[in-house]
Amino acid sequence: MLNIAICDDSREDRKRLRKFLEETGFLVSIQEFESGEALLRLEETFPVIFLDIDMKGISGIETARLLRKKDKKAKIIYVTAYDDFREYAFSVHAFAYLVKPLDGEKIRQILKEAMEYTEEEVDVLLGFETETGFRKIGSRDILYLEYRNRKVRLVTLAGEFWLRESIGAMEKRLAPYGFYMPHKSFVVNFFHVKNLKGYDITMSDGSLVPLSQKKSSVFREELAVWLSEQI
Repeated sequence: MLNIAICDDSREDRKRLRKFLEETGFLVSIQEFESGEALLRLEETFPVIFLDIDMKGISGIETARLLRKKDKKAKIIYVTAYDDFREYAFSVHAFAYLVKPLDGEKIRQILKEAMEYTEEEVDVLLGFETETGFRKIGSRDILYLEYRNRKVRLVTLAGEFWLRESIGAMEKRLAPYGFYMPHKSFVVNFFHVKNLKGYDITMSDGSLVPLSQKKSSVFREELAVWLSEQI
């Protein structure tokens, strides 16, 4: 699944672009932002960003410059009503430049190209407020999460951290990056699932995570879909 950001101060334009993206047939997760400030406040990165140029507050050009300070790989696709900002687009290494009104087929072609370039760039940095301070952790470095004693235990390749979050909120946030909840107290990273036998999930570090009987069939289906996308 490809995580996409749409940043545009026009609600109608965001709605229209979302519709085009959802109709491409590609598996995408879309988050909308009404300003550059709102996009920049989020610590997470997005492989693909559709960015308007002429917005209230900071412009799309300045937003892109600030984005580039924390993410050099994001595919920034400018979407604007004007055709005279192309030279600025080159200055931030924009992936594409689209002039409104948008065309569904053009969106599909651009997204396909962006996905092809993004295939080898699957690890996304995610921000977490842990009990020991703020940390950025790569999505591929997370093994699983466990809800315990009203806190969430985040198990990573570098060790474990504790979060004061609900396990449901974490599952919803991490789902676009290949995570799933096999049990009411656990969220696992499909990338680190090494074996599935009965109702036991073996992770890459040897840990065993329980699979509830109620979620067994859906979990197996979702894992199969994820594996097919990796081929």
